[in-house]
Amino acid sequence: MNEKLTDKNFLLFCAQHYDNSRYTSTEEFIEDLNRIKYIKKLITRYVENGDLKERLILNHIIILNNCFKPEVLCKILYLKLKSQMKYVKPFLILLNVLPEKIYNVGDETVVDTNLIEMDQNIVDKLRKV
Repeated sequence: MNEKLTDKNFLLFCAQHYDNSRYTSTEEFIEDLNRIKYIKKLITRYVENGDLKERLILNHIIILNNCFKPEVLCKILYLKLKSQMKYVKPFLILLNVLPEKIYNVGDETVVDTNLIEMDQNIVDKLRKV
């Protein structure tokens, strides 16, 4: 899975890798992609005022994982949420979907996910889930 993912080919990449057996319309595809924006908003709210909706974020990631293979999902999330990966990584680890390396995303050839820090508060909350 070495296909390069950029902002330019984002929609095409997602459409090619979208695997939703109940998929019936373009609207559902767009609705699933919008979950990335919802995750971003929920993380931003957490960063700004400490309000973590961990179960809602987890649900969005689970649904996305059901639509995309784990390595594709991680590539998509890294492209769109790179600056927030320290908050997203604990969720991906909990679901056991985070690969050790993410290849060809944005300007980066290889991303070593072991080097991405994690927010300790989120780790602690997810241990209770």
